[in-house]
Amino acid sequence: MIARFKDLCLDATDPLTLGGFWARMLDADVADAGDGDTRVDPRSARSDAESIWVNRVPEPRVGKTRVHLDLRLADADPAALLAGGARLVAEPSGDVTWWVLDDPEGNPFCAFGAREGTRPGPFELVVDSADPAAQATWWAGVVGGTVEDEGTHASIIGASGFPWDYWVFAEVPEPKTVKNRLHWDVEMVDEEPTALIAAGATLLREPIDTARWWVLADPEGNEFCAFAPRRVNDRLPSAGGVD
Repeated sequence: MIARFKDLCLDATDPLTLGGFWARMLDADVADAGDGDTRVDPRSARSDAESIWVNRVPEPRVGKTRVHLDLRLADADPAALLAGGARLVAEPSGDVTWWVLDDPEGNPFCAFGAREGTRPGPFELVVDSADPAAQATWWAGVVGGTVEDEGTHASIIGASGFPWDYWVFAEVPEPKTVKNRLHWDVEMVDEEPTALIAAGATLLREPIDTARWWVLADPEGNEFCAFAPRRVNDRLPSAGGVD
């Protein structure tokens, strides 16, 4: 293990509106993260990693979103999410047992009906992939955990710092073509990303005065930000933007 999962970050043209939406979806509070950004902090969060940083970017969403959250509903259907501002994209049909919805900026997410013994809210992070087993294996080599390979998708269970049940890489036919609107940050074991790069990550940007983290990409081009290990007395650092 050379890093631990740290945060999720969501690009937005209007972080206040989008942060407010996700706060309603996740029974959360919205915090001012400075510079026009917001942070969504679930009230029932088990760890800091369950917060989502909503970062302002100038460009609108284009192309298919390749990273999304799956939510477990408190009810049998997503009526409460629709009342909170979500848009219905697709109903369950056949083998598909979940609803597909969009947030106000067109980012999709999936909602699954309530299940006894599970808590409502996010339970897995899903990433489109050309080679799910290879991607899951690579990330498990970075953040630890066990890989379960199901052929069309592969999951990591027990990754360091990962706050949900499953980190899923799902097979899709199309390649990645644009920057992901939703990305994750990691906190490294070392002070610099030498081990990440040696493992196969691509360096996209060095730290700058206003952004003290490295921006890298995994073997399939998914952007992520890498932070040096946090000192005991450090204040909570800003989540990383990939611009």
